[in-house]
Amino acid sequence: MDDGPRAGGGPRLRRRDAPATAGPPLTRPPATGPAAPQQLHRGMTLIATISLFIGTRDAWTRAMTSHPPVAGIISVCYAGILVAGVLALTTRTRRALTRVDAGVLVLAVALVLCGYWLNHAGTDEGVLTAQAANQILHGHPVYGQPWPWLFDSSSVGVTKTMSGGADYTYGYPPLTALLAAPVHAVIHSTAAATLVTTGALLAGAVLLWLLLPAPWRSAATAVCLGFGFLPGYAYSGYPAVLALVLLIPAVVRWPDTGAGGRLGLPGVLQALCLGAACATQQLAWFLAPFLLVGLYAVRRGDLGPRLALGVVARYTGTAALTWAAINAYFAAEDFSGWLHGLLLPITQKAILHGQGLMGISYYFTAGSRHLDYYSYGSLLFLFGLLAATLLFVRRLGPAITVLPWLSFYLATRSQDGYFLMMTPLWLAAAATVPASALASAWQPRIPHLTARPARAVLAVGLLAPAVVCVTFAAASPPPLRMNVTADIVERSGHRDITQLVARVVNTTDTRLTPHFASRLGQGASDWWTVSGGPESLAPHASATYVVKPPGGLRRVPGGSHPRFYLIAVTGTPMTITTARIPTS
Repeated sequence: MDDGPRAGGGPRLRRRDAPATAGPPLTRPPATGPAAPQQLHRGMTLIATISLFIGTRDAWTRAMTSHPPVAGIISVCYAGILVAGVLALTTRTRRALTRVDAGVLVLAVALVLCGYWLNHAGTDEGVLTAQAANQILHGHPVYGQPWPWLFDSSSVGVTKTMSGGADYTYGYPPLTALLAAPVHAVIHSTAAATLVTTGALLAGAVLLWLLLPAPWRSAATAVCLGFGFLPGYAYSGYPAVLALVLLIPAVVRWPDTGAGGRLGLPGVLQALCLGAACATQQLAWFLAPFLLVGLYAVRRGDLGPRLALGVVARYTGTAALTWAAINAYFAAEDFSGWLHGLLLPITQKAILHGQGLMGISYYFTAGSRHLDYYSYGSLLFLFGLLAATLLFVRRLGPAITVLPWLSFYLATRSQDGYFLMMTPLWLAAAATVPASALASAWQPRIPHLTARPARAVLAVGLLAPAVVCVTFAAASPPPLRMNVTADIVERSGHRDITQLVARVVNTTDTRLTPHFASRLGQGASDWWTVSGGPESLAPHASATYVVKPPGGLRRVPGGSHPRFYLIAVTGTPMTITTARIPTS
């Protein structure tokens, strides 16, 4: 056949000239396949992987000395960390990266279990909880019972009080001790308490991992089990770890609680968890009112005031009944002792400690005669933040899990543990409570305060009383004027202080009972023994005190100009005076 024109008049196309049915290569639609991971997701996975390195070498070093099989497990986990780092950057699908997230979580759990095997003796919180569990098993009272023998070990710290004593009693709600009691029946040691808190932390990490959106899950691994700080608190037996875990369900997607006017099973479970957390550790008490205020504002924006109040009332009632049921036996057994134990961390007047504003009077000036005003300022700051949350909930609502802890920065006990132990809740809010979830929340309308500058002035005004109290405490002069001399002896090339002689003048109008300790750096020593001088000092009176160090000798710190101080504190009123100890 020839290649001439066809009958229809058009040219005949050869097979190789036929148009491709799929179109030219540049215009083909992209092939549809599994979605690639977000770069944020990769970053979260990589950060979680990196966080597992922290503390791994120290744990491996200890394990090689005492438990070589544990060291072998840590070595395998080390290889897993390296592989996870590669996979975090090379996986091509979201499903594959989620599997990497799960693998990182498994590695973190394994490392925490290895750490627990190496260190589960507990500190003061753990030994007190274990003793409380033992008391429950034998039907003995838990609250108001001093157990000084628990603190004989150097690894178990004791909380000293401004009245010159120390606290040897159990000062936490009972749930952790109740859970530790059956474990203590099998494991007759402090490990009963530390096993409960470590197990709770692992369960909380897995729970938060499951509740968060996929790109955020590895962040839960890092915050709960990585970086090394929360596992350390769990190994020590801190009840706050269990409280944290119970608060996770109450905080995740909290604006959805009671949607439509009904709590439903999820809302009831959240309320149960909130009540149980409040029956575990006092830190939960500070978060609860912020959560309730935020919940009321969100529900009122959707349902109106009456239905919103009903939802919040049912939620609060369920939490309160849970708290009461857990505490009922102990309250009925000894109401006064139980109440004193629950309020102990707030009322005990523990010696100053932490990185907060009280450090102005403790570290940078000669003291203050009005330390109580730090506590007043802390309380006023908490109330001011709560009021600001109600007035500006659309702006502050996403930070409800962070706001309560700001007040601790003003307190006389302002250590970072009050902040960092609750940081997984910050993550839960960041991942599940966007600002859009509060866009329709109710906010009170205040006449003449609709402009932004006026509202800013109002917010500052709510916090101003706290600032005034703290400023007054920091600016107050010390109550005593002290002139210190030291008796120093040299033995075997060392210089030791045998006693200090302090000439003390009470410059206030109040009778004061001073108690003495030394301070080198941030922490105070055990109390020094007063071997000469009056028990108390009348207003504007003077006296000479002779004080001896614990054990009879105190080594003179090295260095040409050591920052070595004698502190004198009083419990009522709370005061502190600092004077440098001459060592030349």
